[in-house]
Amino acid sequence: MKKIYLLLLISWLAAIAGNTIAQTTVVDYQKSEVPRKANKEFQFFAFYINQGVTSNFYPTSEFLKGQVVGRLFGQNTSTTSDTNRTYYVEQRLIPFFIYQPNLFNGKAILRAAFEIDWTWGDASYGTGGNIGGGISGDQVNLQTQNIELELIPWKGYAINLGLMRMFDTPYNPYRTLADKMMSTGYRLAYFGTDAVGISMRRDRDFSRWKAGFYKFYENDIQKDDDVNMFEAMYERQVDMLWKGGLSVNYVRDRSEGKGGVSILGQGLNSLLAQYNGTYQFRFGSNPYKADIFWLGAFFSRNQDYMMDRLHMTGFINYNLGRADVKKEGIWEKGAQISGFGANLKTAFRYGQTVDDQIKLDLLYTTGDKNGISDLKYSGVITGNSWGAPGAIFVNSGAYILFPHANVVNRYTPAIADISNMGYGLAGGTLVLSTGLIPHRLIAKAGSAVAFSNAKPLLGGYHVGTEANAALIYNAGTYMSVELHGAYLWLGKFYESSEDTYGSDINGSFASGTRPHNPFTAFVVFKWLMF
Repeated sequence: MKKIYLLLLISWLAAIAGNTIAQTTVVDYQKSEVPRKANKEFQFFAFYINQGVTSNFYPTSEFLKGQVVGRLFGQNTSTTSDTNRTYYVEQRLIPFFIYQPNLFNGKAILRAAFEIDWTWGDASYGTGGNIGGGISGDQVNLQTQNIELELIPWKGYAINLGLMRMFDTPYNPYRTLADKMMSTGYRLAYFGTDAVGISMRRDRDFSRWKAGFYKFYENDIQKDDDVNMFEAMYERQVDMLWKGGLSVNYVRDRSEGKGGVSILGQGLNSLLAQYNGTYQFRFGSNPYKADIFWLGAFFSRNQDYMMDRLHMTGFINYNLGRADVKKEGIWEKGAQISGFGANLKTAFRYGQTVDDQIKLDLLYTTGDKNGISDLKYSGVITGNSWGAPGAIFVNSGAYILFPHANVVNRYTPAIADISNMGYGLAGGTLVLSTGLIPHRLIAKAGSAVAFSNAKPLLGGYHVGTEANAALIYNAGTYMSVELHGAYLWLGKFYESSEDTYGSDINGSFASGTRPHNPFTAFVVFKWLMF
């Protein structure tokens, strides 16, 4: 009997030991071999776009085949034709590399964004941006967009440092989708580009603020010849539907035009103004200094289309300041600056998805009919006076009259800057879209019109009227194939050849003659991969 008890005891202990070993083995395997959470120290995102384009507008200069930025008929030599047609394919990849080491527990992030683009068949075995699509390729054309750190010292706070997005909205450009960035704040119409600097922001449930410093141009490090910008912006949720915000920006320009884009320079007095379609302060070879402020307010209703069918956004912005000119060793008043801009966009969703909507987008900016001959400028100033481009109003729904975002190497709208070369404007767009197949197949039809608030010499107020249409097929998550087309009827504004400012209005066409009406059509493949 004792032997039986002993055998049972040994069997019971063996079973317990075996079960314990088995359980221990399973638990160890789950912990060590199959991680419960993916390692997210390193992440990769990319935006890819491929498009085939045909149009009747193009640059005439042989040196601008790689990249063309600025106003149609401006100093970038872009023009229209009644006989010539363009047929080309463009390609772009914007990769994002994000490193978030576990050592800092998510409180330090390194982001790097680059740009690789070309026109099919343009060049190979060389060096330069925006080219490299020729046979054999082998082109050095990597362009740096962003290299920046984001430090998170406390919950809800973020410090961004380095070459980063400089957008005129209150939202973090690295944690917000592009559509929201282009429809909040000032919609990138005043400042929308990349710049070096440091910014700090605080994001809460019902409010957010940011403050930043950006160095536009350093020039000689031992001299006070820099261009610096300071910004502060605040937005608060008023109730479930409404948000409102305030902002102030300040640019201190002591560069006297030194630095800038290639041989064009930058600043109020530079040739860059005639490329970008801003107003050029003609101070000649005299040194100048400028202090410019932007005071603004903005609002939104049902910002994310979540609460009901009506969506609204808007802003007002007043820029003021002064530019002084040095003549014979004495600083004199060059121009008193005072301009105003306003925007109102409203959209009504009549169907079951946000694609079933009708949108009205209105824009107004003051203009100046005689430039600074009276030592006053009453038009608008944007980041386009310092960058190429420095501001991009690309979400209006127009394709030629105002800029759009489906571009790679060629960005030449009729109105590239909301100042409209200092003449100001009153206009807008009306767009109707519908989901033929909800979330899958979308059709759009739109129109746009603009008038200048001051007319050029021998020209008229009507800038142009546009009609456009698009068909969009969403093949997958953030992957689409799109067909777009637009036609612009130019107004009497372009019957002016050289205006009272000295700027070329209609390119190489004679005064009293309008250029040929521009049109375009393009098919686009886009994919945001992550």
